[in-house]
Amino acid sequence: MGQATLVEASAAAPPMVRVRGFVKRYRRQVAVEGVDLTVRRGEIYGLIGPDGAGKSSLMKAVAGVLSFEGGGLEVFGHRVDSEASAEGIKARIGFMPQGLGLNLYAELSVEENIDFFAQLRELSAGVLAERKQKLLAMTRLAQFRDRPMKHLSGGMKQKLGLICTLIHGPDLVILDEPTTGVDPVSRRDFWAILAELLRSQGVTALVSTAYMDEAARFHRLSLMYQGRVLAAGEPEAILEQAPGSVVSVEVEPQIAALRRLGTSFSQVEGIGPRVRVFVPDAPPEAAAERVGATLAGFRLKDLKAGEAELEDAFIALLEKRRLTRISPPASDASYVEGKWGRFDPGAPGGASDGASHGGTGDPVVSIEARGLVRDFGAFRAVDRVSFQVRAGEIFGLLGANGAGKTTVIKMLTGILPPTEGEGAVAGADMRRAGQAIKARIGYMSQAFSLYQDLTVLENIRLYARIYAVPHRHLRARIDWVVEMAGLAGVTGRLTGRLPMGIRQRLALGCALVHQPRVLFLDEPTSGVDPVGRRRFWEILIQLSRAERVSILVTTHYMSEAEHCDHLALMYAGRIIADASPEAMKADLQATAGQLLEVASDRPLVALERLQRGGYAGVALFGRRVHLLARDVGAAIPAIRRELTAAGLREISVTPRAPTLEDVFVYRIMAMERQAREGIQ
Repeated sequence: MGQATLVEASAAAPPMVRVRGFVKRYRRQVAVEGVDLTVRRGEIYGLIGPDGAGKSSLMKAVAGVLSFEGGGLEVFGHRVDSEASAEGIKARIGFMPQGLGLNLYAELSVEENIDFFAQLRELSAGVLAERKQKLLAMTRLAQFRDRPMKHLSGGMKQKLGLICTLIHGPDLVILDEPTTGVDPVSRRDFWAILAELLRSQGVTALVSTAYMDEAARFHRLSLMYQGRVLAAGEPEAILEQAPGSVVSVEVEPQIAALRRLGTSFSQVEGIGPRVRVFVPDAPPEAAAERVGATLAGFRLKDLKAGEAELEDAFIALLEKRRLTRISPPASDASYVEGKWGRFDPGAPGGASDGASHGGTGDPVVSIEARGLVRDFGAFRAVDRVSFQVRAGEIFGLLGANGAGKTTVIKMLTGILPPTEGEGAVAGADMRRAGQAIKARIGYMSQAFSLYQDLTVLENIRLYARIYAVPHRHLRARIDWVVEMAGLAGVTGRLTGRLPMGIRQRLALGCALVHQPRVLFLDEPTSGVDPVGRRRFWEILIQLSRAERVSILVTTHYMSEAEHCDHLALMYAGRIIADASPEAMKADLQATAGQLLEVASDRPLVALERLQRGGYAGVALFGRRVHLLARDVGAAIPAIRRELTAAGLREISVTPRAPTLEDVFVYRIMAMERQAREGIQ
């Protein structure tokens, strides 16, 4: 690890990786075609795109573990065009493949895994001891060194995988979707580790991700789609390729507003009680005027306009190149009035089986947990959890890996009996009416639950039979699922060959084929690309607002949690926060302070200075630094003075609105500090 030296990536830095016209094929399928990119020494370079974009194939080739069919590839200035040349670069590379803990050994402990990888790299005992100590402290895994890998949470597995990737001190680190499927605290830990390695050693990193909100953390990046580079450069430069603004407004009635906006704008989302619209080629003021004019006659509240995000630009670029289109909300009248009533309302499990979805007669509370406890031997996974979900509400259950979210869902759905406590779902007691609950709910598990060797239509028919849909209603239910989930044209295709986004919509359709009153979704969009996630959430908004379905969802995407009407944050089996997304963000600002974004010509120096200055939440975001300050009036001039004294230029300090990720990380880190200090 050596003595710390500050290294800033610049255009003058020599290239660590140079890719020209890269082509990779798997038999007749082209996975990557004509990709060009250059990764400079001392930068974090990002490959962003959905599953199937070609990211993994390109990264494996750079790591020297995959051959390719066309183009040129240089690593450390050496041409990689044969097995022998690939072997010549591997000693200087650390490669972490995609998947939770796939490069680790389940039966070995944390320390045994590290020692094994160190032996493979022939590290001396002295070097190993020094690096192991620093990396365990950096990842906060020191106290778990004796725990078997198979008993670690997803985030801990990924951090252990990173240690094993870094233990030999590589010059180039290649990380394939290291943050997919892990909680926001572990994600932020990853970025803090990379920032420290960049700052102290000048390590270069090539990192892939499907999370668009991580784009700001890269120095430069390539947006990939269907094996090609859609756009490349610094995040700000990519935003300039698809200019526009985002307008957010609270509007009633929301579903009708979504329908109206969908006729004029292609990117329209329901976010809790608000509507979010991307207005292309318009500055904020003009964008606000256009949206306001489009919504003439609606009840509007708190209309805001601001900068677009990279996800907006990504989708806009896809649309410009006619590679995809975000379907606007359905324009027929049923989008507002709801469709479920067109089926037999008296059918078992149907929309009117005990309650109407038309907004009258709905039970006030559709899901209720009262003091739920679940013990596994001496381990308490869920500790006196209580909450309520109302009819037509989208309720988000958030928490780090292992917080107890899935266990709560399994108790409420009758899969797992509680140790203590009570609960009710769709009017049925969860302890005594397990079968009745199962007939009234839809459930999408964390694991993909469909049969991949069956066609789309065969899966829908199978689930209709499992849920005992009467034969006379079968055709109508199947037609509704196909229409609702946008599956027309793929009903005859094998499920295993579908893109992830379509498979997840099919899974949702199968969970809804019996028209349940309550829907449980356990991390439903993990691994789904931004286009697929937006289409998925369009369906959920329709179900909750028009059909009055109550939805309980767990997710690791904090941008996705913004869609929820209400949130409960879990830690170590307990609920530590229970409020709306806006209330949680307001509480963060009242408790921890305003989020500030600091820009300068040397962000790594700024990062170090601000960390030493004792500010809360200091983190590197690409070429900017974020932090929290209670007294903004005093903090801004103090930051300017500190960085000017350090010789930095082009300094700007800008207040930013906090995100739910900021809330999540602050809350969980506070609880972890209390646990370490022995505070109950």
